[in-house]
Amino acid sequence: MDFLPIFITLDQRSCLIVGGGEVALRKAQLLLQAQGKVTLVAPEIVPEIYNLKGSLKIHQRIFHENDLEDVDLVIVATDNHILNVDISQRAKDRGVLINVVDNPKLCNFIVPSIVDRSPMIIAIGSSGTAPVLARLVRSKIESMIPHALGNLGKLAQKYRQTVKDTFASLTQRRRFWESIFEGEVADTIYLGKNKLAEEKLLNLLKQGAANLSKEGEVALVGGGPGDPELMTLKAVRLLQRADVVVYDRLISQPIIDLARRDAQRIYVGKESDNHTLPQDQINQLLVDLAQKGQRVVRLKGGDPFIFGRGGEEIATLMDNQVKFQVVPGITSASGCSSYCGIPLTHRDYAHSVVFATGHLKDNTVDLNWKGLAQPWQTIVIYMGMKGLEIICAKLIEHGLPATTPVAVIHKGTSPDQKIVIGDLITIQTKVQQQQLKPPSLIIIGEVVKLHEQLSWFGESEALASFAVNQ
Repeated sequence: MDFLPIFITLDQRSCLIVGGGEVALRKAQLLLQAQGKVTLVAPEIVPEIYNLKGSLKIHQRIFHENDLEDVDLVIVATDNHILNVDISQRAKDRGVLINVVDNPKLCNFIVPSIVDRSPMIIAIGSSGTAPVLARLVRSKIESMIPHALGNLGKLAQKYRQTVKDTFASLTQRRRFWESIFEGEVADTIYLGKNKLAEEKLLNLLKQGAANLSKEGEVALVGGGPGDPELMTLKAVRLLQRADVVVYDRLISQPIIDLARRDAQRIYVGKESDNHTLPQDQINQLLVDLAQKGQRVVRLKGGDPFIFGRGGEEIATLMDNQVKFQVVPGITSASGCSSYCGIPLTHRDYAHSVVFATGHLKDNTVDLNWKGLAQPWQTIVIYMGMKGLEIICAKLIEHGLPATTPVAVIHKGTSPDQKIVIGDLITIQTKVQQQQLKPPSLIIIGEVVKLHEQLSWFGESEALASFAVNQ
């Protein structure tokens, strides 16, 4: 983060604009809307600037150093690079906020693109590097945010202190406002019935804390294979209203960042021979949190019910009469294979697909090898890296040709995705050469041949070709 996004008040604070063209006009309009006291200096000034309303002084002349006296904020909008550099340095030496339009290196603050639903303000910035992109993002947000949102914000502003006096805890206040912003009061505002919306809010206030649910709940949420854009809409919505997020090792940071900033985050990741918490303690943790009235998201990589032990967790919740729901996620087999151009089924190569776990126990892998080693079938092995050599040997022993293609996918769907291609004989050596480590997924079957033709994401194709030629 190159710039910290903040909001400052300009109410009657002194602002200087150097420049008199169309850009200076837009900046002056913005500062005046924010109640700033604006002085504009330029030898040439477009006529529209003289028509602006508000606290504005105009000097049609060149910039003087003493223009910076008692100024809180400066915006420079000229084409004179030497002048821009000079003003920037002088302002910084005085500790004054300075923005030089379209020159981030000369700035110590950036003017963002703005969606104005006062008192709700949404600012979109690109650290000054891509203002056109910021404006495009702004236009998308503009189309999504109702214009009446401002009226909802004004209603909240009016009753903020009353709500604070009514509800003792921060959690109660947050849940009250969520019920306002996501319920009938907001719907009524959007219909333009502001007075009726205020009456509904007052009725809810009269009911006080008794109207707020004290019951906790747990949502088992599938986080998908890694790419945050593969999360479901419901998963994101629950994350953004959770009080606590309990998450696994395979959950990527961008997905965790989707949660509310003030939500508690509890890591319970498990690696081979290194469990932060045993499963039974995780189960009990979810119960304890919910019984304290917390809204908990149990965030699990992939899908909660595919090698995610979600069934064990909800069984414990049911035994303790804890309210819960399950939100499916894209399992790693589907996500990783798609991002590597490997269809799990294909009429010319595979008529079925089977998922299995390759987790070692007592230095062996106990699977139905005869059932796995079938023609026209794709095998997907989760957690199989330590047992890769055993898995390949057993499949050959039970009838699969040694030349059966194998793909090992590391951190699939993420920017760090890597894929190594080999066969049942060569894949172990190739994986060692590429130093792939967990988390990695193993796909075995003739469909792997399609990777070279269908690969589309990231650098996987180049790495696969390199690996095959070793």
